[in-house]
Amino acid sequence: MGQQLDKDRFSEAEFARFGERLAEQLAELRELLARPGFGTGPMTIGAELELFLTTPDGRPLPRNREVRDTAGDDRLTLELGRFNLEVNLTPLPLAGRPFAALEKELHETIAVVDSAAAEHGGRSVAIGILPTLHEFDFTQGAMSDESRYRAMSRGFRRLRTEPFRVRIHGVEQLELEVEGVILESANTSWQVHLRTAPADFARVYNAAQLAMGPVLAVSGNSPGFLGRRLWEETRIALFEESADDRDLERLGRRDRRVAFGSGWVRSAEELFEACVRDYEPILPMITPEHGPGRDGAPALAELRLHQGTVWQWNRPVYDPADGGHLRVEMRALPAGPTPVDMAANTAFLLGLTSALAVEPVEEFAFASAYRNFYRSAIEGLDASLAWPGRRDEVPAARLALDLLPLAAAGLERVGVEPGEAERMLDVVRERVTRRRTGSVWQREALEALGGDRARMVTRYRELAQTGDPVHTWPV
Repeated sequence: MGQQLDKDRFSEAEFARFGERLAEQLAELRELLARPGFGTGPMTIGAELELFLTTPDGRPLPRNREVRDTAGDDRLTLELGRFNLEVNLTPLPLAGRPFAALEKELHETIAVVDSAAAEHGGRSVAIGILPTLHEFDFTQGAMSDESRYRAMSRGFRRLRTEPFRVRIHGVEQLELEVEGVILESANTSWQVHLRTAPADFARVYNAAQLAMGPVLAVSGNSPGFLGRRLWEETRIALFEESADDRDLERLGRRDRRVAFGSGWVRSAEELFEACVRDYEPILPMITPEHGPGRDGAPALAELRLHQGTVWQWNRPVYDPADGGHLRVEMRALPAGPTPVDMAANTAFLLGLTSALAVEPVEEFAFASAYRNFYRSAIEGLDASLAWPGRRDEVPAARLALDLLPLAAAGLERVGVEPGEAERMLDVVRERVTRRRTGSVWQREALEALGGDRARMVTRYRELAQTGDPVHTWPV
């Protein structure tokens, strides 16, 4: 979705031609993946952080273009909502001390955004869902003035003429209707990319699917929306509901446009094919015909653009950089609370994924991995989770503690320095032991402040500015 579009209206002929280009580029991708040596090399990681811009009293500040222009930093891009910015971190090797580097760059880039935002009367907050959002924040005027977002909105309306209906049943219930996709902007995430050789892709992808459940359970940071207490990680439900293109004509399709998936995969090719087969385009931007892209790899621009509009919680990415390569993009973790929390979540996720990638996870029932994911989003540390080799389900908190040594072994396997792994996983251990995720802190702080969401956001930001992990925060 970071690709620039030079227009926002398309004809039916352009949609048809775009579909033809997708079929052509799928064939190109198959040939590329079959080429000996394609996409091999050291494992690297990258990440994207979505931020809220707020006023000093914690309300959303719709000035993302002005803040980005003032910052003048190429790592910043506009998100769907005018109160959101995205930070694209520098890719780096997984071996060594990658999490310290992530933490350092997060501090630096958040400081850049804060400095620029201050010139426009604002500041930034890394949080899964901003608690001070109101229904009237989601008008069409709240959408960033970018061709790709206007085109995306029209593309959704082409597929779905009826309103988007959001129904989330948690501790409390939320039901509302909106005409467009602007509710997507209520969600901000911490998205991790792992470069993976094609031969290893299916094993790594399946491992990430299984790992995500317990990692999500210990990472919750969005316990509600519009004043209602919902899931421990409400973003999961809200994003799935607010971008569901299945109107009455498409309810037979198994998965939403935002989904966990419906089975273990056998290859990266299978995922790209399903994306083209099952999801209609919403951004049919056709690039001029040209030869190989940068570094000699085909650009596959239409396929990449289309793939960027299907938001699986773990999804495949093709990138023509460095001669072309594949990545697993892990999209389910929330933004915040602090750089060290996000780095620790990443270490736990990548460590578990690396360890599980050498295990026969496909022998475990996919339905159990699926339930783990959604139970973790709903109940957090209290979720009952299944796990390979265990006869009975166990609380997520206990399972997470039991899995930390496995994550440490996985990090050692891919060359992360032991001291680096221990420091990061200790953050997770303390958070679980003290039972203080971002979501737990938000609920307790909100109760202590008499339900004043603005004061809670202000206090959250003050504590986040210290850089201390959330499990150390006082209420």
